[in-house]
Amino acid sequence: MTHLLSRINRFTEKAEAAMLITAILVMMLNSNANAFGRYFFNQSLFFAEELNQFLIVSVTFIGMAYAVRKGRNIRMTAFYDMLNLKGRKVVTLIIALTTSLLMFYLAWQAVFYVLELKDLNRLSPALQFPVYLVYSIIPLGFFMAGLQYLSCFLLNLLHKEVYISDGLIEQKEY
Repeated sequence: MTHLLSRINRFTEKAEAAMLITAILVMMLNSNANAFGRYFFNQSLFFAEELNQFLIVSVTFIGMAYAVRKGRNIRMTAFYDMLNLKGRKVVTLIIALTTSLLMFYLAWQAVFYVLELKDLNRLSPALQFPVYLVYSIIPLGFFMAGLQYLSCFLLNLLHKEVYISDGLIEQKEY
């Protein structure tokens, strides 16, 4: 089971990293090209702001899943830090499971939102690109974050250490 989780995590980590790198690079190139055109040719790219908005949506939702994977998500630990190993394990299991279920639920709801956008046949103003395609990243990001929390839950269920995420074990003294 742990081997399967590790393989899934390696694949999704590479996919998330590739999407994040691509989105950030395109955002940088788009912003620089727009600034260059504006300052040297007195002409902006008509689609620059819209494209960057689309890319920010991608970075936000895929970045959320990537942050969970790396254990960089927000954790409120005031109460948690007072617990012994068994207490921390129980709290981590509860948090990982409930957050996983919440992420999967939000992914499910986001699918309906995207389908509603598709039915509206809405196009972006500048690029005339179907808006539902851009917002399809939202359920994907929630789903990938849900997988990370589920993986954390399973790792904590199968091992005695407290896993914050795949490959990241809590190093605090108990």
